[in-house]
Amino acid sequence: MAKPNPERARAVERLADVGSDLLATPDVAMTRMFGSEALSVRGKMFAFASNAGDLVVKLSEQRVDELGLDNMVMRGRPMREWAVVPYDAGPERWRAILGEAHGFVDEITPA
Repeated sequence: MAKPNPERARAVERLADVGSDLLATPDVAMTRMFGSEALSVRGKMFAFASNAGDLVVKLSEQRVDELGLDNMVMRGRPMREWAVVPYDAGPERWRAILGEAHGFVDEITPA
């Protein structure tokens, strides 16, 4: 059995806390993706807690650049519309960027 990951566990806890208002809306749910808890809107993921304990969000490539965030890297390749928000950025920064990610994915996901 895999050993619990304390960094991811604290990130999942913070994700649930800063995402509580979004989770109260009808189209948002907590699901599992990439081996971690994730927030989705109408089945499309917009944020999850990484193994390293950071928040990973889906935003436009332009917005990722504007916010000065690093791209998530998967199999050695940067993912243009997925950005990493460090745990140390704090809960308010997580909450603000999480709201942006929800808005972005909500807009591009059919009802």
